[in-house]
Amino acid sequence: MTGQPKVLHYINGRFAEGEAGVYFRNINPFTNEPINEVAEGRKEDIDAAVRAAKQAFDGGPWRTMPVEKRLRYLFRIAELIETYSDDIAYLEALDTGIPISQAKKQAARAAENFRFYAEMVKTRLVGEAYQVNGQFLNYTVYKPVGVAGLITPWNTPFMLETWKVAPALATGNTVVLKPAEWSPLTANKLAEIIDEAGLPAGVFNVVHGFGETAGAALVAHPDVRLISFTGETTTGMDIIRNSAATLKKTSMELGGKSPLIVFADADLEQALDAAVWGVFSLNGERCTANSRLLLEQSIYDEFVARLKERVDRIVIGDPMNPATELGPLIHRDHWERVNRYIEIARQEGASVHAPGVPKGLERGNFVPPTLLLNCRNDMKVAQEEIFGPVMAVMSFADEEEAIRLANDVKYGLAAYVWTSDMKRGHRVAQAIESGMAWVNSPNVRDLRIPFGGTKYSGIGREGGHYSFDFYTEVQVVHVAVGDPSIPPLGKAAPSSALSAERT
Repeated sequence: MTGQPKVLHYINGRFAEGEAGVYFRNINPFTNEPINEVAEGRKEDIDAAVRAAKQAFDGGPWRTMPVEKRLRYLFRIAELIETYSDDIAYLEALDTGIPISQAKKQAARAAENFRFYAEMVKTRLVGEAYQVNGQFLNYTVYKPVGVAGLITPWNTPFMLETWKVAPALATGNTVVLKPAEWSPLTANKLAEIIDEAGLPAGVFNVVHGFGETAGAALVAHPDVRLISFTGETTTGMDIIRNSAATLKKTSMELGGKSPLIVFADADLEQALDAAVWGVFSLNGERCTANSRLLLEQSIYDEFVARLKERVDRIVIGDPMNPATELGPLIHRDHWERVNRYIEIARQEGASVHAPGVPKGLERGNFVPPTLLLNCRNDMKVAQEEIFGPVMAVMSFADEEEAIRLANDVKYGLAAYVWTSDMKRGHRVAQAIESGMAWVNSPNVRDLRIPFGGTKYSGIGREGGHYSFDFYTEVQVVHVAVGDPSIPPLGKAAPSSALSAERT
């Protein structure tokens, strides 16, 4: 072990091992040695966490607390995240293999999530009111749903956990978080921070464990009223099916196979920067990665030559080294999966370009930045999500073919278009079947806009005030302010009814 303490569940305001007392090992992706042990949550632990969350919602102060007081807790959490940002970045790099220089940015974004949603509740969680003929007033109010089940992934786990926890808490829900089993350290740090912030017991709970047991129990629990999930598409399908039995609300942010389209008139240097950053940062383990690069035929050779030079200079190494640009993949199982796809690419006829992994890194889960050249869009490696530092490169003849290739995939999360013709930029972006599209821009997230995909990339939108549609229920209240006319059924005299019947 590397000296990290055991990770425990956080249930009803205290840290505790699971009822079964069972632990699993958390593995360092850089060395493949154990980091520590983690409590393995099972159904009984999920039951305890949900029971605590429901009690805190039904009988505790959180739901009925004055909004300003509740939001002070969120601002306090943001302050503590910033206080512990170096610790968070270290734990994230240790746990996931993300280069620490990139992990630090994720910690900063996590603090921003809490501040942003606290401000959004004050400014945007507002209802509507309508007068009807001077006789009625109709208005809407937003009410928390109840116990929110949040299931988060292992890529940039801390930021993505706060992306869900912040709006859930800000709107008055209570939370049970089931983090990914491959990245438990920063979820535990978030529990420590929320505990230090002094939230009432039961408002926030964490149960560690595996999707097949802890995750499935959370999805099936009748007292959990919503599930927000970020992860792999087939798992999302299972969650939707299993949520139907208890009519839960679901929000699914799933896989992607996003295109980056470069036209010949684009600023090629900027497009090159965006293509490299968009798939090789965060070790390629990002849902919005531009894993398909579509190049106009006239610039294909030049762009690929420059792309090879950039790929060959990417710094591969220890995630704790500030100079490292590409670290190890999170787990040996995932390393094997990504390498299988690279072998499939060779079998399908693609040309594989990748620098070697530097000596001394053999113990880690390293996959070098890899280009799959001369791909066809019908290849498996161009259709399926690889989720690693691997990019399939293809050419297109004209705008029509670029759009056809971009859409000829089951996913529809993100898209990127590079051109100096802004009419074409708008036209192509809107023609692509994706939840999000960037024109002449890298993947810059504005917290005010909706985030999510179409087709097999998910259902629903979170982000900005769009999160409120998911984390709240809208109630309509109708009030008579005049003396409306009401049909007087049953007021007729019995004799009148009898005479009417005889006639």
